[in-house]
Amino acid sequence: MKRGLIFDMDGTLWDSSKQVAECWTKVASEMLCERRLITTEDIQHIMGMTMDKIAQIIFPEQTPEMQMKILAACCEEENEYLEKHGGALYDGMEETLQKLQKKYHLYIVSNCQTGYIEAYLKHYGFEMYFEDHQCFGDNNLGKADNIRILYERNELDAAYYVGDIQADYVASTAAGVPFIHAAYGFGKMEQDTPAIHEFKDLPAVAELLFYR
Repeated sequence: MKRGLIFDMDGTLWDSSKQVAECWTKVASEMLCERRLITTEDIQHIMGMTMDKIAQIIFPEQTPEMQMKILAACCEEENEYLEKHGGALYDGMEETLQKLQKKYHLYIVSNCQTGYIEAYLKHYGFEMYFEDHQCFGDNNLGKADNIRILYERNELDAAYYVGDIQADYVASTAAGVPFIHAAYGFGKMEQDTPAIHEFKDLPAVAELLFYR
């Protein structure tokens, strides 16, 4: 049986909100010719949303065309920065990935732009752990569709989606994939779901869920 763990990015595999906020503040201020402060809290609030929704929330005073133009420049800047400097990894990340890889096939699905997942993988040298990934920027589809696409493309027999916010639960449920809550991340669940309170808890929780 081919068993998989599919991961969300932000609030699950790392926290890049501080670095992203700094990149977006720089780019938006330059493009709008005025000081435009985008805070870490602003970024944490919109992480997990699709890029079109993010543009509407962060730049509501701009036309839709200008919103997407600014956001595209922000994303390009952040991808370049994160590939060079990284974000903040959760404790025990690589050691835990090494353990998980021995028993499961590992993947990533995010609502991010193309290049964001790649920046994470390249900076830390984590390409060896993840077999495939899919994001909104690849096809303009939301997380539920992309979880389903990745699941089918990799011919999985069973999988769990690991994410930190309510929208992750909704997406994984819509995709027909059960959910594990990364409770150390940015959100709380309305439902009672399996949960991990540190990333390094995942091998034990996955063992119980897959082999119970």
